[in-house]
Amino acid sequence: MIRTTLLRCTFCCLALLLAAGPVLAEAPTDDDAPRLRILILGGTGFIGPWEVEAALAHGHEVTLFNRGKSRPDMFPDLERLKGDRDPDKDAGLSALEGREFDVVIDNSGYYPRHVKASAELLAPHVKQYIYVSSVSAYALTAPEGQDVDAPLATMDDPTVEEMGENWVNYGPLKALCEQAAQAAMPGRVAVVRPGYIVGPGDHTYRFSYWPLRVRQGGAVAVPGAPDDPIQVIDVRDLTEWIIHLAEQNTTGVFNGCGPDRVLTMGEVVETTKSATRSDATFTWLGTGFSETHPDVYFPIWTPYEGEYKGFHTFSNARSTAAGLTFRPLADTVAALLERFDTLPEDERAKVMERIPVAGEAEMIEAAKSQGE
Repeated sequence: MIRTTLLRCTFCCLALLLAAGPVLAEAPTDDDAPRLRILILGGTGFIGPWEVEAALAHGHEVTLFNRGKSRPDMFPDLERLKGDRDPDKDAGLSALEGREFDVVIDNSGYYPRHVKASAELLAPHVKQYIYVSSVSAYALTAPEGQDVDAPLATMDDPTVEEMGENWVNYGPLKALCEQAAQAAMPGRVAVVRPGYIVGPGDHTYRFSYWPLRVRQGGAVAVPGAPDDPIQVIDVRDLTEWIIHLAEQNTTGVFNGCGPDRVLTMGEVVETTKSATRSDATFTWLGTGFSETHPDVYFPIWTPYEGEYKGFHTFSNARSTAAGLTFRPLADTVAALLERFDTLPEDERAKVMERIPVAGEAEMIEAAKSQGE
């Protein structure tokens, strides 16, 4: 139950706690690419600013719609429309009435009623709706290599508008949001289901744990085995690709997972060790540590067995065929750490308080004793 809870939380509120926007080098533009009017619902969280930068670098016109509460000073030169995703709350979606855009990118739709309202309102005035969902929308995590036609999560009462204890409703609600967008704009929706989104600007306790812990050096406890698969996607790769989908007017459903090969936990820690020139040594704990330390959670890793065996193996073949590309892991690690080091000291301290996990030294000694 503990691990299920944590997996559900992975793609929820933590992504909203990020503190620094992107600094993106100007990308080369394609003179033949369409110049689009892009509306981003959200735009100031983690992936939103990177989408904005990617769109601007490609010469597109960007408008943001949000409540104006999260980083309101970001992108002062852009048109910003103020409102609420809930059409029944305050001004609701009124700022969008009568407005025309080529593409809508929906990063902030968590409840199907909200997505239905925005998609139906905008349907007569936009060509494409890109909804950013999550692999949490899938019903199962045991099957390996699941593609986009795998069964989706469901909930007994689809009208519920709360995430529930430990965000248990997050995945089913994402699936319902996808369906709401598709019903409002049939044939004009691209659904992107990311897994772990990582890289510069991700200052949560998710993937960041491993670069930060390995950089500390010393004896590092690592769960599972070195060949356990891990799927992560750099936020810059994801958002550049989302803008590419907009430029190509690509529709359909895609797993926004990476990379385009099997990435392992061993490669993650060894790449970080090399990138940071750390003196870290690694003790692999297997899965038995969870029996003696049931409350210990190692971020991002899940057991490559049982009900979670397929969690890090979603197929991205359709995505790569649609233009998704991946940068080297070392680039992601270096950029993440560089950005983390620019955070105010108190913000860095809040993250580092949880690194390493409690009982790490004890688990290392236990693993060594079992190996003797």
